[in-house]
Amino acid sequence: MIHHPRTARALRPVRMLAAALLASALLAGCTTFSDKGRDNYERAQGEQPGAASPGEASESAKPEPPYDVRPLLQPAKKYLGLAADGAPAKMSSVQDFAKRGGKKPNLIEFYSAWGDQYETQLVQKTWDYGALAFIAWEPFDATLKDIASGKEDDYIRSYAKSVKALNLPVAISFAHEMNGFWYPWGTKKATAAQFTAAYKHIHDLFDDEGATQVIWVWSPNVVNPMPKVKLKPYWPGDDYVDWVGVIGYYAATGPSTYKTLYGPTMSQTRSFTKKPFIIAETAAQAGERKPADIKDLFEGTAERADVVGLVWFNFDKETDWRINSGPLSEKAFREQAAGARYGFDVTKP
Repeated sequence: MIHHPRTARALRPVRMLAAALLASALLAGCTTFSDKGRDNYERAQGEQPGAASPGEASESAKPEPPYDVRPLLQPAKKYLGLAADGAPAKMSSVQDFAKRGGKKPNLIEFYSAWGDQYETQLVQKTWDYGALAFIAWEPFDATLKDIASGKEDDYIRSYAKSVKALNLPVAISFAHEMNGFWYPWGTKKATAAQFTAAYKHIHDLFDDEGATQVIWVWSPNVVNPMPKVKLKPYWPGDDYVDWVGVIGYYAATGPSTYKTLYGPTMSQTRSFTKKPFIIAETAAQAGERKPADIKDLFEGTAERADVVGLVWFNFDKETDWRINSGPLSEKAFREQAAGARYGFDVTKP
């Protein structure tokens, strides 16, 4: 049982680890938002819907909202992502990571509890640093059933309006690890149908508000700890997901290669979608094997064209997941992150 930090109001419960790599596949290309969503945004801005598509403006015209996230969905290079203590509210941990790892992260993940307002300052701060914000939105204070039924609509619409108003790209993962049993939105207290209904309802409200700046991430835990829990019933559909955010860690016991850790989850996912993957949370437990685990993670991600990057969970919590848990680990991370495949300017993907 591994407990990781989340928001001030919640600690991360167990992180069970697992799985095996297989099958590569084609990538999906466009944002999930419908034409209706973009039309609603343009109407709200007092513009004629469909007058100009993003990226089709003349050279003299300034870029206009809504921010077009499509170039960020499948960039030519890989994201080097980070979740770190206090970030991005305090950037010292990000700066320390960049110094030790030899490269600035261009994606920063943080956790937001249900009921919190959209963290506009944190998203702006992340963008100003040169990174894409990635929010894990955790419904601890509302059931999936209530969300799907509309009881939380005022809050969701307010959140969406703030996203639209800021007009910066943001990745959002709602109710991650829903195929596990350790969260209140997991298998012990909610059904797959309730999850998909809630997920789709949130997305539809964002679409209705014209908040098209979101990269929608569907984030299962690797399947090894729960082999009987199939992923397909949890799938909202290609129209609702931009990235498949696979979550899995290299632990001292259990799967210890990219193929065995991520493969079964990726293979199962490929039976129902071709959307690109991102390793949405990962790290390696401190120990003699950690440098090899780091090398395996980077090489495995680089080899797959359908994996857009990784997010390193750089915390010392119950075990030391940080890249600097030992000098050899830090050296290995620095060497791997230096590869030309990792890191790019998110403002010019």
